[in-house]
Amino acid sequence: MKNEPIQNLTHQLTHDLGLAIVQGVYPVGSGMPSEAELCIRHNVSRSATREAVKMLSAKGLLTSRPKQGIRVLPESNWNMFDTDVLRWILSSKPSLSLLLEFTQVRVVLEPQAAALAATSASDSQIHDIEKALKRMADADEGLDDPLDADIAFHSAVLAASNNRFLLQLTEFISTALRVSIRYTNRIKGVPGADVQKHGDILRAIQARDPKQARHTVEVLLEEAIQLIESKLE
Repeated sequence: MKNEPIQNLTHQLTHDLGLAIVQGVYPVGSGMPSEAELCIRHNVSRSATREAVKMLSAKGLLTSRPKQGIRVLPESNWNMFDTDVLRWILSSKPSLSLLLEFTQVRVVLEPQAAALAATSASDSQIHDIEKALKRMADADEGLDDPLDADIAFHSAVLAASNNRFLLQLTEFISTALRVSIRYTNRIKGVPGADVQKHGDILRAIQARDPKQARHTVEVLLEEAIQLIESKLE
């Protein structure tokens, strides 16, 4: 229990500094305040500050070396699959180009996840997808949250793929979906996703048809890409 306050301070300082970095408060290549200065500015202990710097270094945002101090690394070094990094970026500057790149990653991953689900999902996992689709239908009636229901559906499909690597990406995809789905729905002028098209995905998985499952997800994501690209032109 003695370590809990230090851990809390470390995580809060990591969040504050990480957000400041992606917002450009500390420009790339510039020197940041020393650990001693950060202690004073944020009113935290030296140990909490040191751990926060280590965590940000592990995420690719910083480098800290003797005699060189703490410096901000280029965005190309940032771990975009780290959900903290992604959350900071999306909360501060969710550019259309970034949303497009994320959707392109979904095109690579999610159709295959649906195809795998069609061949390997258990009855229980298919039931989870069914429940998520029911939530989406309820959201259309104002009985559930549209965004949470949509994310639950895509997460259930990823889980049903039974691929351990895809499962590791669930939190990453869910984090970015909170921004991208909200944006594409706003462009379409609707509060929630197309339940019918998501139902097509479920039915293909229920039918154990991997080719159709892959195709239905590709159709859904292609529409999202076209929407984003239409705003980039």
